[in-house]
Amino acid sequence: MDSSSTRRRATRAKLYEAAVTLIAEQGFSATTVDEIAERAGVAKGTVYYNFKSKTELFEELLRHGVGLLTASLREAAEETAERGGSRVDALDAMIRAGLLFIDRYPAFTQLYVAELWRTNRAWNETLLVVRQQAVAVVEDVLRQGVEAGELSEEIDIPLTAAALVGMVLVAALDWQAFQRERSIDDVHSALSRLLHGRVSGR
Repeated sequence: MDSSSTRRRATRAKLYEAAVTLIAEQGFSATTVDEIAERAGVAKGTVYYNFKSKTELFEELLRHGVGLLTASLREAAEETAERGGSRVDALDAMIRAGLLFIDRYPAFTQLYVAELWRTNRAWNETLLVVRQQAVAVVEDVLRQGVEAGELSEEIDIPLTAAALVGMVLVAALDWQAFQRERSIDDVHSALSRLLHGRVSGR
């Protein structure tokens, strides 16, 4: 990669970080391009050099953030497979990977979850696409588990995948907001019990 491409990627990363922090703090409408540029430490023209508008910046931010999450989930599944683990082990590793991602990028996660519930945004289509990318990784592991006989053929794969992703997102946000005294191991252990069906104690 040449130096200009490296610089541009670094600049975009600074703009993503500035935008996600500001928008999480005060909302999309209240956040201006001037504020994003100032927080990122760049000129306003730099924002428009990289993105045509604030809306495009936000759409690219969604793609970037969910892309990082998707990559971390896929890596966790692949590493588990390389070690000879089961598909359930892979799902458990993906839960931990999701928690680690949310712990590292809490502002992005808050923003992403908030936007999932809005229906009047210009980027709704983009949001649906990136959401499906993350869920599809979980669907793949569930499907493999069913085909290998490790999981019941009766499970609804798309709904179960969405439920697992949603469980991690909501539990992690609750942890971040209200239960910061807990360690990531505590949270992972609780969600792992749900995954393994051990909540009833039977």
